Amino acid sequence: MADSEPGHEMARSDLRASHEDRDRVVELLRVSAGDGRLTAEELDERLERAITARTYGELAGLVADLPAAGSVAGPPAPQAKDVVRIDTGSGHTKREGRWVVPRRMEVRIHSGHVLLDFTQAVITQPALQLNVEVRSGHVVLITRPGIVVDTDDVAVRNGHVKVRPPQEHDGPEILRIEVSGRVGSGHVIARPPRRTFWQWLRRQPDPQAITAH
Repeated sequence: MADSEPGHEMARSDLRASHEDRDRVVELLRVSAGDGRLTAEELDERLERAITARTYGELAGLVADLPAAGSVAGPPAPQAKDVVRIDTGSGHTKREGRWVVPRRMEVRIHSGHVLLDFTQAVITQPALQLNVEVRSGHVVLITRPGIVVDTDDVAVRNGHVKVRPPQEHDGPEILRIEVSGRVGSGHVIARPPRRTFWQWLRRQPDPQAITAH
């Protein structure tokens, strides 16, 4: 039997990709976005294409301009901690900028407040378990498109829980924050970032106002 001619051999780029192949690309895209290599819009677009990709070639095109995980071209991917605990009396605690989102957070507040800003956070896993114990302070979560906040498991006594989603978002979910615990006379709020001074000056729409309709 004669050998197959090279021109008839199927190129690797044309081979069908598996679910595991897509998952690896999705994880690399998320890490790259957290490192600042992709904008939120680019991440959304590439995640959509990765989820529906059929071949190796389609997946390879989505990460061709990104350093591979473990590559010497860039630093190692950040590792998320299993648990981060925050205990605040009457002071203020913040997590903002490029902080790595852990798998679980336990937040205890007596009369202070805690701010968790996810707009530039490094997201390396699809979910965050957030357990809160608020007596008279408050917890504020600053979200971005692709982040979903679920507060169904929060027991409220005299305070309140309010979730304002980011702007209308048709892209994939990049992080689900599952909030549980108890709120006494304080509150838990999840909202998108407020307009900057320049956005206000240029009369750009307020993200919170858009989602209020």
